[in-house]
Amino acid sequence: MAWRERVGHIIDVLPSRADLEKPFHAAIDRYKVGDATFTDCRSDAMLLDRSLARISTDSIRDYAFHVFLEGGVNDVAVRSSSSRDNTLAAGSILALHMGQPVRMQRSACRVATIFVPGALVGETFPDPEAIHGRLIENTTPLTQLIVEHVTALSRDIPDMSAHAAGSAIHASTQLLVSAFGKQAQLSGNARAAARAAMFGRVRRYIQMHLRQEDLSPETVLQALQLPRQTLYRLFQHEGGLGAYIRHLRLREAADELVQRPDLTVTDIAFGLGFKSSSDFTRAFRRAYDMAPQDFRALTGKTFYARPRVSHSAQVAISA
Repeated sequence: MAWRERVGHIIDVLPSRADLEKPFHAAIDRYKVGDATFTDCRSDAMLLDRSLARISTDSIRDYAFHVFLEGGVNDVAVRSSSSRDNTLAAGSILALHMGQPVRMQRSACRVATIFVPGALVGETFPDPEAIHGRLIENTTPLTQLIVEHVTALSRDIPDMSAHAAGSAIHASTQLLVSAFGKQAQLSGNARAAARAAMFGRVRRYIQMHLRQEDLSPETVLQALQLPRQTLYRLFQHEGGLGAYIRHLRLREAADELVQRPDLTVTDIAFGLGFKSSSDFTRAFRRAYDMAPQDFRALTGKTFYARPRVSHSAQVAISA
């Protein structure tokens, strides 16, 4: 399938047998300006997947903001244990961190995507990776402004200078990050600033004590003396503070499975505070659909370089 080759440097397309037996139409226009990339894509429905095993084979760690100009997406899963069945219609926005797994079913749609480095997201989010999987529907004036701005950018960018295109992409990114910051109550006023500072304080504490076996929501509460309800609300999107701690440990474990072949799975498990190797294996399998031993065996040594093109002319694919 030609489309799989076209987008395969970023994400995998998973067609069913029935999909392979019918025509498929898609077209994409890609623009790279500095450290940002803008794409405008039209396609039939498809299932997209970026697994942990796939992530381990490349160095793409940008943040992607998908603005659905036509059509939408449903069944977005950012972890095996956290699927979202709601359908996002035209005008909706999905934020992803390309260093974390995602699977989503896109309907026939037109989607504009902006890929940017983490520094821009980090200006609003104390923990930029927490933006992964966040969704915004087109129900606010700010969201409507973003859709209008991105639609205009898609129309005008072919005739823009590099400087003008870069400025427009940066402005779009600022609007997008602002919208997600507002959704997370991390921007907009003094209360939001305090919330962002509190989130950063908790995140730093967790990172410093990630390898301690007794790290838990209770120990965080006791150490930082924060209101219980406030702390829990901060991590509601992550499935709770306990889930956030577990997710960070599993992400660190995935990195060590690739980068530290000298360590056994048991060494990694105990080193990251899991009570036993079997507890770690069960948690890893629930999160990533495979055992840590299988993940280590699957991870290859091939790294895919990001394309170095300023503009890829529109490519249309029709089966």
